[in-house]
Amino acid sequence: MTTPALAMVTGASSGIGKSFAEMLASRGTDLVLVARNLSRLEELAEELRRRHGRDVSVIAADLEKPDQLAVVEKRLHEDARIDLLINNAGYGVTGNFADVTIDKTQGQIECNVVALTRLAHAALSTMKPSRRGGIINIASGAAFLPTPQISVYCATKAYVVNFSLALNEETKAHGVRCLVVCPGFTRTEFQTRANYDTSAMPSFVWQSSEDVVRESLAAYDKGEAMLVPGLQNRVTMLLTNIIPKPWLANLAGRIGKQPGH
Repeated sequence: MTTPALAMVTGASSGIGKSFAEMLASRGTDLVLVARNLSRLEELAEELRRRHGRDVSVIAADLEKPDQLAVVEKRLHEDARIDLLINNAGYGVTGNFADVTIDKTQGQIECNVVALTRLAHAALSTMKPSRRGGIINIASGAAFLPTPQISVYCATKAYVVNFSLALNEETKAHGVRCLVVCPGFTRTEFQTRANYDTSAMPSFVWQSSEDVVRESLAAYDKGEAMLVPGLQNRVTMLLTNIIPKPWLANLAGRIGKQPGH
């Protein structure tokens, strides 16, 4: 496939988003990097300019906040050069649904669902008329596992999977592709932010963000609609399609039970 000329990456300051930025720059793509932390964004942008000679701009924005989200949407509406959107920003909060404040719950929905949806819509405003480009939405293996303690996160990622697959069917006839990526356990800052204890998880279940991104870009180049990176994660997904959902919820709750719950 043709190397994207200009890509926007959300959640670009760390983890999977940062790896997308680094790998795309190394392939010759210019970048618009979006995240909350301006200093980290600027540091990454300078590094990519120096190492790869790419044109890199930054937008510091908290996508939960409508006014800041609107700034990012505006860039997508006005810059028709952007031919790849990486909708990577997202997070989870650990705790029983009734015990987590509703503001924290709504924040997850605003970032994981509302922002992702609005940015995809904004990107298509230029991609569809020009019949080129694509969107990579980052979901999670949690989309297939109704897991207690992270119930809202799982629900938001299930939305991303179904939305993305349907969107791909709508847009592929217009020359625009949508890939949804469902990583398993990936070594990023996600677990720390979510306060999710992974100490009991064996080492073989983990992937690096670089591995996830490498597989994601290969799947996008092939025109695939969905990717579950890592053989171990693909086996898990197959099992989740066999086991009844109530059993899955019970099993996931036992495996992922957090201290004090």
